[in-house]
Amino acid sequence: MSRLLEAQEVLRQADCVCDAAAVSAAYDRLAAALGAEYAGKNPLVLAVMIGGLVPAAEILRRVDFPFELDYLHATRYRGATSGGGLLWKRQPDAPLAGRHVLVIDDILDEGHTLLAVRKALLEFAPASLKVAVLAEKKHARLAPGAHAEFIGLSVPDRYVFGCGMDYKEYWRQLPAIYAVKE
Repeated sequence: MSRLLEAQEVLRQADCVCDAAAVSAAYDRLAAALGAEYAGKNPLVLAVMIGGLVPAAEILRRVDFPFELDYLHATRYRGATSGGGLLWKRQPDAPLAGRHVLVIDDILDEGHTLLAVRKALLEFAPASLKVAVLAEKKHARLAPGAHAEFIGLSVPDRYVFGCGMDYKEYWRQLPAIYAVKE
């Protein structure tokens, strides 16, 4: 079966774990919390590619404070459904020293990628560094120290996709979050 046909079948059988209304409400809550945190701070927002692209766009169109936008690309999945070693594809171009930096990503799962991203960004001496994620996966495998300051919603401990998260590089654009059928 081709990857496309497989992806179509996975979506057909998937369970919707957060519908589009719940996701939209989570984006609204995140935008409100970020507005309270960053109003008047001129933050640098870093979207984590590729998964953080959709949540960053949805969240940032809801905020009313000025910000600069850049991106970084670090991954452990590389199109698979389980994590591997960390691969850095791009660090941000914008200067981070003395800036309030906000990282936006799709999901906090085990947190290994997030820990590596935080460590790398802290070397640039930002004034502050915080992370916002659309979703947090509920399980006991979180890496020590891994956390996000802003979390939109919780998802079950299953392979999820939609809202920036993918199934083998497909379905990132979906407005709801789905879990692969167990």
